[in-house]
Amino acid sequence: MLWLIAGLVLLLGVHSVGALAPATRERAVARLGAGPWKGIYSLVSLAGLALVVWGFGIARHDPIVVWRPPAWMAHVTALFAVVGFVLVAAAYIPGSRIKTVLGHPMLAGVKVWAFGHLIGNGSLAGIVLFGALLVWSAWMFGTLRRRDRAAAKTYPRGSWARDVAAVIAGVVVALAFAKYLHGPLIGLAPFG
Repeated sequence: MLWLIAGLVLLLGVHSVGALAPATRERAVARLGAGPWKGIYSLVSLAGLALVVWGFGIARHDPIVVWRPPAWMAHVTALFAVVGFVLVAAAYIPGSRIKTVLGHPMLAGVKVWAFGHLIGNGSLAGIVLFGALLVWSAWMFGTLRRRDRAAAKTYPRGSWARDVAAVIAGVVVALAFAKYLHGPLIGLAPFG
């Protein structure tokens, strides 16, 4: 569990610098340059992600079961995961109405995905992982939306066609991840 928590601290910590300490981030970018800052940011993020995956894998070998979700909850978790992937796709497809409405669809996607996995996983490691991601993404989403309102920031009006593209991309990537990567990376194959 220690490696999982260490990974979460690294991963979520580096992703919180801009919201928690924007002046510190700006000074670091000014001192190091944008490229080196992004490089360090990426390396710390990858190290955190690797520790999260590794720590969660270790914790799954000897799980502490807090509660046992009913079997049908796997379908609910899958639905939330697909919606989360669609929202993340909307963050990368310019001109979507989803981005216009949410402002930060990636964080909304992480929230939905984490919530789905939290209710579908009763192990202590699952609660720590998905609970931390849910709390962090909800906090970041709220923080950035408040910052947007304070700055009177608006997002360009998007098109339905871009929303359809986000839905298609999100569903395709979610299915591909579930079929080909979830098992090797996480140790649980959703499609058996």
